[in-house]
Amino acid sequence: MTPQIDYVALFAALPSPCLALGTDLVIIDANPAFCEVTGRDRAELLGHYLFDAFPDNPADPEADGVATLKASLHRVLSSGQTDHMALQKYDIPVAGSPGVFKERWWSAINVPVLGADGQVAWIIHRSEDMTDVVRARRAAYLPSVSPGREAAMEAELYARARQLQQLNEELRQAHARERRIAVALQEAMLHAPDLAGHRDVAVRYLPAVGALNVCGDWYDTVDLPGDRFAVAVGDVVGHGLMAATVMGMLRSALSATTRTVHGPAQALEALGLYARSVEGALAATAVQVLVDCHNHLLIYSSAGHPPPVLLHPDGTCDLLDQATDPPLGARPEHVPRPQANATYRPGDTLVLYTDGLIERRDEDIDTGLTRLMSTLATCTDFGPEHLADALLARLHLTGGAGDDIAMVVVRLNGMTRPS
Repeated sequence: MTPQIDYVALFAALPSPCLALGTDLVIIDANPAFCEVTGRDRAELLGHYLFDAFPDNPADPEADGVATLKASLHRVLSSGQTDHMALQKYDIPVAGSPGVFKERWWSAINVPVLGADGQVAWIIHRSEDMTDVVRARRAAYLPSVSPGREAAMEAELYARARQLQQLNEELRQAHARERRIAVALQEAMLHAPDLAGHRDVAVRYLPAVGALNVCGDWYDTVDLPGDRFAVAVGDVVGHGLMAATVMGMLRSALSATTRTVHGPAQALEALGLYARSVEGALAATAVQVLVDCHNHLLIYSSAGHPPPVLLHPDGTCDLLDQATDPPLGARPEHVPRPQANATYRPGDTLVLYTDGLIERRDEDIDTGLTRLMSTLATCTDFGPEHLADALLARLHLTGGAGDDIAMVVVRLNGMTRPS
């Protein structure tokens, strides 16, 4: 049996000075190590706004400890990510001596603690007192340096730390700007106007872990005459803005082509011809399924893509793998692509996905397909939205994977197109 952990005692026993902060930056706990290094009692800290308890030194016109630490904490709140701070000078008030401060140098890290909803609930602020290190540097390595020179070297060290902090902040701002642009681009390129009319279709898109929220996977839904509609997913090799740009070009081309040709094979033929003229698109893959609601028929074709899965209410699954061809642009000359049909029964569920959903390092793709079908067998009573979320959760992919993931889930009901 796993022993019950006393996290309050664990926090108190930490050897590093630590504060627990609420999202309003009010101190909710301070461990003994923090109280010792700051000379403050825990009782006088709890419930106080952090920067009321530790203001800037008013005697130091260049003091920026409050602004720098506050910026770090707000980055944690907005991003949900740990933030490491450069060495900084942040004097602290002397207990019992109003207006008196003592010199302190700190190396700090701010760590988010997430709540059940995945949002930041608390922040752990760990700050190591580096003052003795700075002073020892003077004593040990500069024994013959005059006091004036010693002060100049200290100022140089401080200036370099501030410069590093400034450069880090500029990098963060540049990254934030790029990410905002990337997210807007991705949202624009993944917008599927026809999807709004399909209550029985759910889509999901997860960028690879560590990506800018933009990648090369896509999904699409296209309404067609005669109670028919097409669904597709595709995958461009790579991550980032370049892959997203190629993805947008291919997705738009397939969406337009689907409206003018007869079936998925012809649509992928045209897309393959186009892909050969797009840099970065030669190894891209795609699969499209045309759903004929009147005849309960699935017409499909694949260009090097993992096979869609048809899930039946009894938990059995069929792979739509009878019309598989090389990736888009792989052939130097035009060759007609294959196409196959499969019938479905009302209540069946169609699942299209990209390889990030099933592939794992050092694992055969058949193992991933088997795992996918076994997981789908446990989700037969779920609606499309619930099934999509449950599938990601049960495959441990809710937070993303090493590769991008795009997915379309279609509940196949009735004689007419879902609306």
